[in-house]
Amino acid sequence: MKLSNGKLAAFIIALVIIIDQILKIWVKTHFYYGEEYEITSWFKLLFIENNGMAFGMELGSKLLLTLFRIIASAAFIYYLWKLRSRADVPKGYIVCIALITAGALGNVIDCVAYGLIFNNPAPPQVAQLFPPDGGYATLFNGRVVDMLYFPLCEWDWPQWMPMVGGNHFVFFQPIFNVADASLSVSVVVLILFYARYLATATTKEENPDSLENPELSESTENTESSEESPESIE
Repeated sequence: MKLSNGKLAAFIIALVIIIDQILKIWVKTHFYYGEEYEITSWFKLLFIENNGMAFGMELGSKLLLTLFRIIASAAFIYYLWKLRSRADVPKGYIVCIALITAGALGNVIDCVAYGLIFNNPAPPQVAQLFPPDGGYATLFNGRVVDMLYFPLCEWDWPQWMPMVGGNHFVFFQPIFNVADASLSVSVVVLILFYARYLATATTKEENPDSLENPELSESTENTESSEESPESIE
């Protein structure tokens, strides 16, 4: 069964958010802060939290960042709603925008609600969902849960190397979650394969008739051209 743009986007957003939140809640209630579980030598679960953006980056006030995430998520939802009946837009483009939206919403849930529904005990105790004494923070001030860690390779730089000599290097160091991965991967794919749709989406949205009936658009252009050059008619 072929899904419409709207249904496809809704399915992807719901699926990513469900997977993201199930994993976050499981890690939060089964790992103490800083606990690590090795799946392979290059893939581990390492429970940390952060106040910032994707991959633990920090940017300004926590409250302002949460409000920015909410506004950005609402903007992407509105954009998907505008694209719901656009037959000219590739499904891959819809998938990318839906994944970005899901990634933003996944971390918004942490920021908005996690401070209220979880406590924050000291290790080795694990957090409790809906603790009787209340959560660890107020509304909009929850921390984002990260756990996916891929130390693909590591080495010690030779002592003779300037700046980094003797330091231990790990590639890839960022710790992230499913929402971060959804957002980041989709942005890369969007830039590589669908950048032109970002530039033309607004123009096309303003003249949807030309998309549904290319012949009408061409006829209109020819009419306008003839009106601008009356001498050619004579």
